[in-house]
Amino acid sequence: MRILLINPNSSPAMTRTIADAGKAVAAPGTEIVGICPPGAPLSIEGHSDGVLAAFHTLKLVDESGPADGYVLACFDDTGVDALRERVAGPTLGIGEAAMHAAAMLACRFSILTSLERSVPILEDNAARYGLAARCRGVHAAELPVLAFEDGDSAYAVLRDAAREVLAKDRSDALVLGCGGMAHLAPRLAGELGLPVVEGVACAVKFVESLASLGLATSKAGGYAYPLAKTPLSNGEQHV
Repeated sequence: MRILLINPNSSPAMTRTIADAGKAVAAPGTEIVGICPPGAPLSIEGHSDGVLAAFHTLKLVDESGPADGYVLACFDDTGVDALRERVAGPTLGIGEAAMHAAAMLACRFSILTSLERSVPILEDNAARYGLAARCRGVHAAELPVLAFEDGDSAYAVLRDAAREVLAKDRSDALVLGCGGMAHLAPRLAGELGLPVVEGVACAVKFVESLASLGLATSKAGGYAYPLAKTPLSNGEQHV
């Protein structure tokens, strides 16, 4: 089984961190291919970064050959719907995977992300996934995405913020709201004493499971392949 694990930003260091997290949980015989689009923003922090990253990610996937499944490793789930239109293999974003996993493990969960500007995006996603009632809050550690490449200094800030938001929300589990936090999850879980869910591992295992069951993205409706655009005689195009 071949899974493309796509970091939609262009940070090679973060891509290695994410790929390592995916490989650590992959089953024997599963090939995890960690890639990132060179033309994308160095980090994804807001709507415009997300749109640019999604564009470059789609181009990269088109050039990367077929795979049995796909994981998009930005917690905003950047480009997931667009990619589902273009491929048949199961396709998951780490945000959707982590939220559903947390809902299976705890009555209530909190999300701790990087910057405040990401909070509205994640709140909207939780509502879209039907999990707004289970998600008791989305909070920001106020650390830029690339800060998580420096594990020790970022960890202390993240740990202290996690304790605060869990107490405030009275939550039973913590969801890490950035792919770059993946390597910090085991250490946090040990200190906090409750489930700390990171989406890279969850998404890899979910995609593995769906693919092994022979399930694929439906092409009967909203995720049908994109329609071909045929030029008109006057040079315009049908859209």
